[in-house]
Amino acid sequence: MSLMPPPVLPLAEALMACPSVTPATGLVFDCLEGQLAPLGFSVHRFVAGEAPDGPVENLFAVRQGPEGSRHFAFAGHLDVVPPGEGWTSAPFLPEVRGELLHGRGAVDMKGAIAAMVAAAAAVPVEAGTLSFIITGDEEGPARFGTVALIKHMRAAQALPDLCLVGEPTSQHRLGDMMKIGRRGSVNIWLTVEGKEGHVAYPHLADNPAPRLVAMLAELDALELDQGSDWFQPSNLEITDIAIGNPATNVIPPRASARISIRFNDRHTGQGLADRVAEIAARHGGTARAVISGEAFITLPGDFSAMVARAVEAETGLVPEASTTGGTSDARFLRAVCPVIEFGLCNATMHKRDEAVAVPDLDALARIYARIAAEALGV
Repeated sequence: MSLMPPPVLPLAEALMACPSVTPATGLVFDCLEGQLAPLGFSVHRFVAGEAPDGPVENLFAVRQGPEGSRHFAFAGHLDVVPPGEGWTSAPFLPEVRGELLHGRGAVDMKGAIAAMVAAAAAVPVEAGTLSFIITGDEEGPARFGTVALIKHMRAAQALPDLCLVGEPTSQHRLGDMMKIGRRGSVNIWLTVEGKEGHVAYPHLADNPAPRLVAMLAELDALELDQGSDWFQPSNLEITDIAIGNPATNVIPPRASARISIRFNDRHTGQGLADRVAEIAARHGGTARAVISGEAFITLPGDFSAMVARAVEAETGLVPEASTTGGTSDARFLRAVCPVIEFGLCNATMHKRDEAVAVPDLDALARIYARIAAEALGV
């Protein structure tokens, strides 16, 4: 298959030069629209949601193929995490040093989006329908990003048959891993109410701290499972403990904590939330859960084999099919169609001096072009 995408570097540099700390809006979407429109894409941009988790800008771009043709979608996000201090070069002024392109978003995930654009340029229009599902809020609460895009696509009757998310899945070399699923995620806020008083008169007060400690000890001792066929064991982590008592001689009126559970397909978010709430209640506390996503898997089959063939053709590697790591917007897109994640090496994502190897960008574009073309039947 002869598919020759254009160089990715200038496309990536243009996107990275647009500051887009989550939630991303405006300039970076202008830039992507300017890259897609000349390739024949109809670009639809809209804003969804209200404060505190909105508004969020989203983009759905589609290049219509022949009537009745298959529809393949690229998905990703233009927002990035805050760069922080201590960069060698300015985080939003992309800089090539040696073979590495440095800047926030190089791997997570403006580099991948640029590779998608280059791939789209190489896939002929007559192959089928191509689309881009791009949000400005994947790194944030994600309430009004891809969820709103899916609603928009349903209304437009433009749901894809297959979707590839460009998250940085590779570990040591480009092509060594793809994600065929993800664990679910639930965060739970725990509170124990007490009664304040003088530490010298404990009988006149009710200290909530010991009850919170006992509750956390029970939760920390839980073995949720031992893993499943495609998933590692679920884990529960204590992520915050707070009393906020500035006085040394006052029994506090309240104690709180937060836990995070990453869970496999043996659980549901609500089931875990109910279990934690029951334990909290036994210790005189309450639990408030926010479920970020459920565990899901795209079982190995035609789609994963397609991705593996494309990766092997360009890198010589057969990617491991994995479900490790955190969550991504694939957790929403899996309700639409089969979804797999594949992208750049993730060693520097969210770090200072984030960087991608320039040859990897061009190789990724060729991989993406192969996947899209085969998905569309070329």
